[in-house]
Amino acid sequence: MWKIPLFDLNYDDQELKAVSDVLKNKWLTAGEKTAAFEDKFGRYLGGSVHCCAVSSGTAALHLALLSRDIGPGDEVIISGLTFVADLNVVVLTGARPVLADIKSLDDWNIDPRAIKIKITDKTKAVIVVHYAGWPCDMDEIRQLCKSNNLLLIEDAAHAPGATYKDLKCGTIGDIGCFSFFSNKNLSTGEGGMVTASAPELIRKIKLMRSHGMTSMTIDRHHGRAISYDVVLPGLNYRIDEIKSALGIVQLKKLDQANEKRGKIVAAYIKHLEKIKDVKIPWKNPAGDRISSWHIFPILLKKENLRIQFMDALKFKGIQTSIHYPAMNDFNYYKGIMNQPVDTADEVSRKMVTLPLFPGMTGDDVDMICNEIKHFFMNR
Repeated sequence: MWKIPLFDLNYDDQELKAVSDVLKNKWLTAGEKTAAFEDKFGRYLGGSVHCCAVSSGTAALHLALLSRDIGPGDEVIISGLTFVADLNVVVLTGARPVLADIKSLDDWNIDPRAIKIKITDKTKAVIVVHYAGWPCDMDEIRQLCKSNNLLLIEDAAHAPGATYKDLKCGTIGDIGCFSFFSNKNLSTGEGGMVTASAPELIRKIKLMRSHGMTSMTIDRHHGRAISYDVVLPGLNYRIDEIKSALGIVQLKKLDQANEKRGKIVAAYIKHLEKIKDVKIPWKNPAGDRISSWHIFPILLKKENLRIQFMDALKFKGIQTSIHYPAMNDFNYYKGIMNQPVDTADEVSRKMVTLPLFPGMTGDDVDMICNEIKHFFMNR
């Protein structure tokens, strides 16, 4: 259907062989490949980072909150512009989500000043998302959390490989949470990772991802354990060996793939920066951070043109999307949230995400941008 899809997998025969090897080995649930993936991901992030691979980015976020006993009576501050998973996991713990606005129409990350004014004596944690792969103002946010004794969780779903002052995103807060969903920079279809510098925290999360059991099936399979104890309540948030094997291959490709994404973004900006009807966030980013260029969002100056704009590109075979609808507008939440975040809401009404993936060509970018120019010339 699409001449140029929103994203495409950065896969080749290496992923095919990795999956085939797992199938030949005949062990599918979390095992040696998972342990290897955790080890390699931790080494990639650097420092003394410990990792727990899980079934999704949402599972990672949920476990992060549960591991610190976030629950009823607590408040968790999240960005007003993020995927609904951040909102859902807070609600599912019984805590109250509190929306904080983003910085500006040029920087769509959560505003440290907005976090500060939302802190109450019930606030227990802050979840920041490095939107589109651009790191948040982590020094300010980290100091704010430290001075108020708040748990700082990085939703790094957009940001594997992104850096802030030479630190990898996912290693700067207390806990990092990654997603390996199909459209992510490192893709295993489903899957995620929890990261932390505190080994005891990751040990607890590893128990929680597998029913609170003191041994896993792989341990009993290899004769390392006969039975198990249950030392805390847990869930089944395990990743499997196929996804872990894919993750190992994708990790090897990550830096080169991110570099390709960055070049595509630069080509987009060169084409689009002179169109007065389009605004590009992070066009002049701070020099102390490097993006992973997860998505390429633009802001239309006139919100009433968005449907026509997306339809015009669709007619030419170009897929677009919206990252993200306003959370206050979701049917389930609009009656109970009522937390206006003016800048985030404006972005939600006007933004469009254009295709971005490592396999895109210069001709792809030319085609997309020419269609955008043509659209506005005829308005």
